[in-house]
Amino acid sequence: MADLDVAFATLDYDHGERFQTLRRKLGVSSFGINLILLEPRQRGRIHAHERQEEVYLVLSGELTLLVEGVEHVLAPRRVARVPPHVRRQVVNAGDERLVLLALGGSAEHVGRDGRAWASWEEGGPGRPPLEIPLPEDLPG
Repeated sequence: MADLDVAFATLDYDHGERFQTLRRKLGVSSFGINLILLEPRQRGRIHAHERQEEVYLVLSGELTLLVEGVEHVLAPRRVARVPPHVRRQVVNAGDERLVLLALGGSAEHVGRDGRAWASWEEGGPGRPPLEIPLPEDLPG
């Protein structure tokens, strides 16, 4: 089979650094993706981006996200988006480690460009996903 340019990475929660770039490991070129690990009382820089919006996904711990100095507390499984030009700071004000996934992008999103097939045997260019019913669940 030809090289399909598929890449995999493991999130290393025991990494010694606060900031782990996953974009390069995965070969992603259209958006940034980073794992941020903050121990209790640690915080990142106050920063903003010229063009990039960022999404923060809390995997574990509790994120205190300061947006223009206003505090927002996010529990695990909560997500926040901050637009470009808005100053923000990620803070771990809690008592346990914060594990945070940060995604950033600056280009216009291209929506609904997917193609779908009903089976692996089906060939051709595929069809719009909504034209293909969801497959049955795996047996018990």
